Amino acid sequence: MSKVAIITGATSGIGLATAKLFVANGYKVYGVARRQYAGGDFECFSADVKDFAAIRDVLKEIYNREGGIDVLVNNAGMGIAGAIEEASAEKLKEIIDVNLTAACVLCSEVAPYMRGNGGKIINVSSVGGIMPLPYQAAYSATKAGMEVFSRAIANELKPYKIKVCAVLPGDTQTGFTQARVCEGQNERAKKSVEKMARDERRGKSPEAVAKVIFKVAKRKNPPLRVSVGFLSKAEVFLSRFLSVRFLNFIISKIYCK
Repeated sequence: MSKVAIITGATSGIGLATAKLFVANGYKVYGVARRQYAGGDFECFSADVKDFAAIRDVLKEIYNREGGIDVLVNNAGMGIAGAIEEASAEKLKEIIDVNLTAACVLCSEVAPYMRGNGGKIINVSSVGGIMPLPYQAAYSATKAGMEVFSRAIANELKPYKIKVCAVLPGDTQTGFTQARVCEGQNERAKKSVEKMARDERRGKSPEAVAKVIFKVAKRKNPPLRVSVGFLSKAEVFLSRFLSVRFLNFIISKIYCK
């Protein structure tokens, strides 16, 4: 029987590339996204990841159909940017709910369906969680939280043969760049975010990230954290040896000119 994979944010960018790659390799894929999916290669449930009751019902429906869930890819996410002094409480709450709380809830709900079958939970974090980005402070905070959460539950779920891995992409060419909300009128923030956007448009393809996610899903004992691409690996490696003060100094020189 085909293995079953659930991918959130599956209608665009990294999520869509991941869903298509899993389908091409024989997985039964179910997507979860706010937008309708017009393709016929996998079924996508239309649900907002912030609607926790709806998410619970989706997972139950998939489990009842298939009798098991083998892979969960928590990919759904959003971005906000701008000076923290101009950030709205509403947007701060929304990004935490979408990027972090929803992933926590999905892991909580899917774990009982994976017990004993060697399931994999793959949480899409970001190098921005290791190298905190000015003017994207809330985004970096949620991605740092995603990785720490992944490491914590990896120990909890190990007795049930459920493996957990955080995948850390760096700059990636997706619609995420254009969709990111930039609040306020701070000129330094605008210049910083424009540089980040240029770097993202020159970044790796979503297909490159999808390949890493798929490799993690196939590994019997995946690592707790995987970076995507040479530059991202180098940044994460250097962060282990540089002092926090010096690391922040380097980031300020790049993004706070």
